[in-house]
Amino acid sequence: MSERCGWAGTEPIYVDYHDTEWGVAEYGSRALWEKLILDGFQAGLSWITILKKRDNFREAFAGFDPHVIATWGEDDVQRLLGNPGIIRHRGKIEATIGNARAWQKIEATVGFDRFLWDYVDGRPLRTTLSDRAEMPTQSALSTQISKDLKKAGFRFCGPTIVYAFMEATGLINNHLTTCPRHAPCAASARDPAEVWPA
Repeated sequence: MSERCGWAGTEPIYVDYHDTEWGVAEYGSRALWEKLILDGFQAGLSWITILKKRDNFREAFAGFDPHVIATWGEDDVQRLLGNPGIIRHRGKIEATIGNARAWQKIEATVGFDRFLWDYVDGRPLRTTLSDRAEMPTQSALSTQISKDLKKAGFRFCGPTIVYAFMEATGLINNHLTTCPRHAPCAASARDPAEVWPA
């Protein structure tokens, strides 16, 4: 019998996220950066908390335009700390500004999208598990990506955060094989030559 991954629960916002977004291969540099930032804000919290505040985050962080955010300073940090619609954590807010600058450097050289997808040769990794209890929360690859991101100047991107980010953006298809979204997410992958022509 086909059924959703158990973590999706029954709350509509979570079910919709599972059914339409989680695990779909994301190839946009800015969109990938946004999701990594939101996963960083999730640290110590539940993902549904972030989902419920995501529109507020997008408004407060200029649509997650890293070029805009990279120019921000202390006045902007104070403005964000006063915004009750987001997670008001100074360290995470300051990290977002620094991460925007780190994103710019990677984007200007290899492209943030290519930087990330090269770890999986441009094609999502696939798991074949039917029990969420067997699913890891980090991997050797998420640890390596975390180290490389930190070396590039990113913060709030530990191996567990990176693994969750990889699941969310389809770098790894971690829908259970019993989930009706497993096959569609596998089909969302594109040919690397189409995304990054030679």
